Order: sequence, then structure tokens, then C-alpha cells
Amino acid sequence: MLELAGASSADVREHVAAGGRLAVLAVGALEAHGPHLPLSTDTIVAERIARAVAERCDGALLPAIAYGETWATSGYPGTISLSPETVRALALDIVRGAAASGLDRVVIVNGDFGNRLPLAAAARDLAAEGLRVLVLDHPGLADAADAVRESAPAAPGMNHAEEIETSMVLASAPELVRMERAEPEYPAFPVDFGLRPVRLHEIGASAVFGDPRPATAEKGERLFAAVIDAAVAQVERFVAG
Repeated sequence: MLELAGASSADVREHVAAGGRLAVLAVGALEAHGPHLPLSTDTIVAERIARAVAERCDGALLPAIAYGETWATSGYPGTISLSPETVRALALDIVRGAAASGLDRVVIVNGDFGNRLPLAAAARDLAAEGLRVLVLDHPGLADAADAVRESAPAAPGMNHAEEIETSMVLASAPELVRMERAEPEYPAFPVDFGLRPVRLHEIGASAVFGDPRPATAEKGERLFAAVIDAAVAQVERFVAG
């Protein structure tokens, strides 16, 4: 693996000359995750997955983007949201820049739901330019979450500041988790939730959706193992293709 944040231009030239074409970029967010988790939760999780993918696939690890499209949580203090257009533009420019250096196989590890549409749009636009991009949205997490979960989800498929997400931060940055503040919240969702844009502070007071109290670092390690294995399998097919 080559970590670009600490590499020189000569290092990149040598890496590419030796056949290295894969670049890996984590895209996270700065948004509320309850009173017990850091605002950087999504970036922490995406960075760990991206690093593991780069290590196992001998890729070049790009510095993470620590902001994302987080309009849904922008009503909570500390959340700083980018526009979808900005997320898309960042992805376009970074991938083009990587390709200009010879890193023309780019994997984007997405850590936040709001980034999905702008990153998909960027990947489509780059494909039209002949550039290959794979966007990963935590493959394998749903099944792994079902296997370790002891608490009920607040809504189907929602893992925000509850047992699953808290476990993953406990496994990666335990010093940033304040479990003494962890409390469950199961707010009432509108009947059309998921069918229209909703600002989550209008639904839940704490930015916790579910119960974080059963979270453990051991569960987090199991979740990471499942996601990283699934991600590496997809990246290997992507690079071979």
C-alpha cells in the first residue's frame, strides 16, 4: 500500500511504474451521532475500510474527505453539510487528478447515506469520460448487522448512532466514544418516511435512532471483517475487469 498523505511525487511515480493503478478514497461526513459518538463517526468507519482495502489490494490510499451531504441531520449542532453538487464535484476532481497520475482505477468507500446519489452521479459522469470508478456502500453490512444485533433497529436498515454504528467506532476509536452518555431513542417516524426528504431533528431529539447500549468493540470487529471481506471481493473483480 502507498499512503499518499505521506508519499512523495517520486513514490507515486515508482508505485505506478511497478503496476499500481488502484486508488482508494474514503468519503465520510461531519454530522451528529448522538451525545456519545463523535461527529466524525462516518469518516472514522469509512477510513478504516478504505485503509484495509488499500492494504489488501496494494492500492494507493488517498486522504479522506471528512465532510459529506448531510442535509438530513443538519438541524443538529455540529453537523456541517456539503451540497450534493459539491460532493459530486469533489469526486470528479479527485478521480481526474488521480487518473492523471496513473491511478486510473478508483474505489470510493462511502460512509454516509447522503453521499450515495452525488457519488453515483460522479461515477456515471466519469464513466462517460472513460474513467473507471467503483463506489462501495458498506457491502455485507446488512447481513453482518443482523448476525450481531441484540437491539431492535429504529427503522428497517437504519444504523445511525445505535448498536451497530457504535460498535464500529468502539472497534476503531474507543477513546472518542462516551458510553456513559449512551441512551436509546426510538422516535415515531412519519408514515411516509423514506418516500420524501425528512430532517431528522424533527423526528428525534438526540440524533440516536435505536439503542447504542449493547454495542461492543468485539461486535464492531466482526462487522468490519464482514464489510472488508465483501469490499475486497468487489474491488478484486473491479480491478480484474
